[in-house]
Amino acid sequence: MKRSLSFIIIFSAVFAGCNQYYSAGDYQSVKKIDAHVHIRSADGVFEDIAAEDNFILISPNVDHGDYENLRAQQEFVEASALKHPGQVWFLPSFWFDTAGWRTAEWSRKIIQQLDDDLAAPGAIGVKIWKNIGMVVRDSEGRFIMVDDPDLDPVVSFIKSKGLPITGHLGEPRNCWLPLEEMTVSSDSSYFARNPQYHMYLHPDYPSYEDQIEARDNFLDRHPDLVFIGCHLGSLEWNVDSLALRLDRYPNMAVDISARTCHLQYQSARDQKRVRDFMIKYQDRLLYGTDVGYSGSNNPDAFKTRMHDTWTDDWKYFTSGEEMTSTRFRGSFTGLKLPKKVVDKLYRENAVKWYKLSI
Repeated sequence: MKRSLSFIIIFSAVFAGCNQYYSAGDYQSVKKIDAHVHIRSADGVFEDIAAEDNFILISPNVDHGDYENLRAQQEFVEASALKHPGQVWFLPSFWFDTAGWRTAEWSRKIIQQLDDDLAAPGAIGVKIWKNIGMVVRDSEGRFIMVDDPDLDPVVSFIKSKGLPITGHLGEPRNCWLPLEEMTVSSDSSYFARNPQYHMYLHPDYPSYEDQIEARDNFLDRHPDLVFIGCHLGSLEWNVDSLALRLDRYPNMAVDISARTCHLQYQSARDQKRVRDFMIKYQDRLLYGTDVGYSGSNNPDAFKTRMHDTWTDDWKYFTSGEEMTSTRFRGSFTGLKLPKKVVDKLYRENAVKWYKLSI
């Protein structure tokens, strides 16, 4: 009898331990949210692969400085959200036209545009982009930073709606390094293609530290603002530095879109430190990829790439296997996060921070 009881206790403990983690086979059955994609097509391909892989999509708009482009983005995501209610959500952005900047009329114009865009089903917040701090300038040629007090009326309007601001402010720290010194190839290839944003080539522009300081000042100015920092809050290079901000700003969360490789790069050097960070801040992290889709002549190829991206990330967060990346040399070990942490990363945090009705 004692032997039987001991066996049951040991078996239960082993079963409980196994049940604490997801496996590769659980991927399909777990409902997930990709909190940062870009839907720029009406063909439904992105939505189809998301449904197949059990993903809900959140698509923030981006102010590239082209009003017509921004309106086209809005039309795509509005149509997608209407066609796929509860499966597609979006974040409007506003066109930072500097005409009339620092006047009440400028604020009224932006607020009216946002009020109209936020009235559409599926709108869950407002996206601001790195053109604030890296592109737009005032009439005297000075860069307009996100902590500029003349943005306060717009911020107050968004807060009055009970909505978060999602901000891509600044860039990875690699942006201020020569291409050959960047830690991951996804950065070096991006900045090689977009030299206008490669700050190493523009020493007269605000520094990395200037961008982070402006964002921090912005959050100090608006302590009651719910803020979701895109791309690990541009603190992707060091989880300890990001932890300091999460401790300092209780209303701040971050998505990991397009920065998973930076977590993997750090894991290759100290897996425990990254894993401990993910567990400690499990309520503040949202999964995302930053994949954009503007239509394709080969939709099946896109679906395959998207599926591979999602399953590779799932393997990193859920398994303890040794892995490699095409973005940097060397191997790293998966984080093998507990189920409760994975559920928050992949679904629950997006629901909470964006107040999704699903």
